[in-house]
Amino acid sequence: MSELDELGDPEPWRTSRRGRTFVYVLPCLGEDLTKVGFTHDPIQRFRSFHPRFFALFDLEAGMLIETPRLADARRMERLLIERWPEHRATAPLLVSEAAGGHTEWFRGIGDEVGVFASRIAERYGYTLHAPLREWLRHRFAERADQLYEWSSRMLAMIEWQALNLPPDACDPRYAKSLGDTLDACHAVDMDLAALVPPDVLAWRERGC
Repeated sequence: MSELDELGDPEPWRTSRRGRTFVYVLPCLGEDLTKVGFTHDPIQRFRSFHPRFFALFDLEAGMLIETPRLADARRMERLLIERWPEHRATAPLLVSEAAGGHTEWFRGIGDEVGVFASRIAERYGYTLHAPLREWLRHRFAERADQLYEWSSRMLAMIEWQALNLPPDACDPRYAKSLGDTLDACHAVDMDLAALVPPDVLAWRERGC
């Protein structure tokens, strides 16, 4: 594994694959489109759709339904998919096709899907996490202590490149990964000043 692979995939973004599986309902911001599906690792799945998923999806309207087994999640996803077959739609162009995220999109169900999903969760005793923003904030906060060191190392690499390499030789993925991570924390109302070193916060405020 390269250093970029390690730094660009901070541990706070991972969820254990053991046991529980999450069904997700993800309405888009500013567009009448909703993605449904299931995953063991919601944050990694959302990032596979787009690295700035927090700007693509409506975190207030989005939700997760936590199920104890994969079979339960598959059954619930099937109930959602079969509910609105005439509303199937294509994925936004921003969504990565390589992520396999171009199926199970629906248009025109935004007023119904949340109520229906909540009803299923209540009926089967599944845990409902809504709004999605709160679940993300709690998940990030569980390992927020690692963000301090990770962001410091990322910034050190960015600054080393700026001092030692010509601009066209610098790897932009370091800055993008750090910027996206900080913006994700901000999007779920975390206090960045308490989570990252002052020089990292200053870097973000400069818009670098």
